[in-house]
Amino acid sequence: MPDTPPPGIPGAIDADVAVPSPGSASAPTPRLLCDVHALGGADPATAGAVWKLTESGRQLDANLVHLPAHQSVETHAEPDLDVLLLVVAGHGILGTSDRTEPLTGGALFWLPHGSTRRITASADGLSYLTVHRRRPGMQIRSRPPTDI
Repeated sequence: MPDTPPPGIPGAIDADVAVPSPGSASAPTPRLLCDVHALGGADPATAGAVWKLTESGRQLDANLVHLPAHQSVETHAEPDLDVLLLVVAGHGILGTSDRTEPLTGGALFWLPHGSTRRITASADGLSYLTVHRRRPGMQIRSRPPTDI
């Protein structure tokens, strides 16, 4: 019987993907970033982002956010980016423009750009991971020509 990886650790996946040669200086290498379960169960009084993706050259942004008991992220909309939200620990409610959804461990939500949402933690707090395309940095641009 083949060895199987422990729960939460991906096994080998066959894919028809070109693999860079080992030791290639320009090839990025996958690596473990954090343990979301350990961070999600950290100090229950901590509020806000407890981890952020900061690697240079990345195309994504990701944050692990913790809300203490009964705290909320007020109603807001993300006008430009779709967001994935994965509940890591605790419970809460996702309020949208037309309904509420329970937030429980393992639930994965797609928050399309332009949609409104409010996130409220229950009595045991809430930890969730958000992932979205990286925003470009601030840039100085010349004004477009105007017709006079």
